[in-house]
Amino acid sequence: MSAALMIQGTGSDVGKSLIVAGLARAFTMRGLSVRPFKPQNMSNNAAVTADGGEIGRAQALQARACNTPPTTHMNPVLLKPETDTGAQVIVRGKRNATMKAREWMLERTQFMPAVLESFEHLCTEADLVLIEGAGSPAEVNLRKGDIANMGFAHAADVPVVLVGDIHRGGVIASIVGTFEVISPEDGDRIAAFLINNFHGDTSLFEDGVRTLEARTGRTCAGVIPHFADASKLPAEDAVALDHVKRKSDGKIKIAVPRLSRIANFDDLDPLSHSPEVTLDIVQPGHPLPGDADLILLPGSKSTLADLGFLRAQGWDIDILAHARRGGRLLGLCGGYQMLGKMVHDPDGVEGTQGSAEGLALLDIETSLTSDKALANVSALHVPSGKKLTGYEIHLGNSEGPDCARPFAKISDRYDGATSANGLVEGTYLHGIFSSDGFRDAYLAQLGATATQSHAHDAMVDATLDALGAHMESHCDLDQLFEIAKSRKAAERQKAVS
Repeated sequence: MSAALMIQGTGSDVGKSLIVAGLARAFTMRGLSVRPFKPQNMSNNAAVTADGGEIGRAQALQARACNTPPTTHMNPVLLKPETDTGAQVIVRGKRNATMKAREWMLERTQFMPAVLESFEHLCTEADLVLIEGAGSPAEVNLRKGDIANMGFAHAADVPVVLVGDIHRGGVIASIVGTFEVISPEDGDRIAAFLINNFHGDTSLFEDGVRTLEARTGRTCAGVIPHFADASKLPAEDAVALDHVKRKSDGKIKIAVPRLSRIANFDDLDPLSHSPEVTLDIVQPGHPLPGDADLILLPGSKSTLADLGFLRAQGWDIDILAHARRGGRLLGLCGGYQMLGKMVHDPDGVEGTQGSAEGLALLDIETSLTSDKALANVSALHVPSGKKLTGYEIHLGNSEGPDCARPFAKISDRYDGATSANGLVEGTYLHGIFSSDGFRDAYLAQLGATATQSHAHDAMVDATLDALGAHMESHCDLDQLFEIAKSRKAAERQKAVS
């Protein structure tokens, strides 16, 4: 049985995903075989795994930090929100059901056996399993039936380290308060705490550490300074797009409407890091800029709902005006579907049966189906002849005259469509801009002059190395590993008894 450690947070967005990725790379650099695990995730930012399923992209990044391919066991339950009150339930990489929030709360315990089986599977192939919680154990109203935090920690008998984000303010209250509101049994699971995202001189928080250790009876395993290069890594939650307008001084402007159900938005990361690109993520309530060189329609978890959202923002008017001016457009997955003439949902796979008119900038029609395409692919970009890699993760098929001018060739089949004038393109492929040669060729069409602007995958790996070194410097990894090994000691004691 491997050692195991669960990282829980005092709240959402306190840095759990990043800390697990950093610890994964740090322990891997020490020579350990490490695996990431998240019992239950909620995200529309998904990755396709080596075993043909889908998991949260944060777990795929954590697997990369471990130098191992991602598998569906690393995130056995993934919730993909489709509406404000309902989500698609993915179990071990495959669509299992669509549930309303209340139904999920009542039924979620049925998924605990699959969660525990996946966890134990990872334990058979690693020295250390690093587990990421979801939200916070302090949400005691969600404790009954929990499979994501303390419910899992008890079921799997794993120790917990609690993380607080000092930059948000009130970190002492949030850590002490967590112990105050959770049950004594849950509190006993917490072996230590970490302070994350410190800006400035960490020694100034020494009194704070002593206060926390005195109030909680737990030791501090580290005060982690802010890691500035975190922006070079894929974000897990689309909330990262809500208040940040990512820009550079690049001469090429790419405008991206921030759709309400935006999915796989890390497609944009390689563009945001390209020095010749200004990436303008346009928030709801704001018009799309008239001087954009490219409008990129991103993926969406609910194409029909986001078509309505796009029109409610008036973005359809901006897009059509851009096309009339001879501007270029690119649609990725759901964005590709929106560029066509019609989107049909005869079986109500997105919630309600019906059809909606698209933007009619591509001569295609899309029919949504319950069968989901999931595949990692190598392809050839037809217009440029450049090789690229990416992945498919979509419901539906698109057909029409413009498919005779495909975007990409995948082995013996074609993907996507291009308008007769060559200015409007669509593809079902995600992750394509991570391919440096293709990205450079595509940006050259928009006026870029640099070649090999940056090696994206190499940059991500270098950032993970730096993050691992950051954790090695500011966390007590020996202490954390001893805590993780305590699970093995407990199991040995049970066996003796």
